Amino acid sequence: MVWLLDGYNVIRRDPELSALDRGSLEEGRNALLRLVAHAAGGSADDFIVVFDGVRATATTAPPGGRRVRVIFSRPPDKADDVLARLARQHGPGATVVTSDRTVQDAARRGRAAAVSAESFLARLTEPPPDRDEADDEPRPAPKRGNPRRLSRAERQARRALDRLRPR
Repeated sequence: MVWLLDGYNVIRRDPELSALDRGSLEEGRNALLRLVAHAAGGSADDFIVVFDGVRATATTAPPGGRRVRVIFSRPPDKADDVLARLARQHGPGATVVTSDRTVQDAARRGRAAAVSAESFLARLTEPPPDRDEADDEPRPAPKRGNPRRLSRAERQARRALDRLRPR
């Protein structure tokens, strides 16, 4: 699976990343890339982080090796356009991470899952589940015919987020 991240949108949804970003765009980007590299280390998925604009300075390769790629949009394209194009290319094998409704809609039109930046950040920062307690709890009996079933887009987003669960 491929994760397509709207870089600045994700940065501005997290207070710590946003504070670093206000000091220096480069610091904000690097902090996000470190966070994504940590997620990539525990996952078989690939991550593509898309930022607006041209890279201002030559930096070292992003952490995470081949699993984390950084793309800067070239004018006149915006990161939103690049994300929509990548979502169409990867189709159902992609998950777009952004809180921008327009980009989420474009991703869904391309049959990719769409996840809010807040949900993505919350999943990355939550502690790993305590397996001992979870295994001891009895499982509820399966329900039949759930009238409150989540929409297809919500189920797709939830499945994508479950892949990021800390181990």
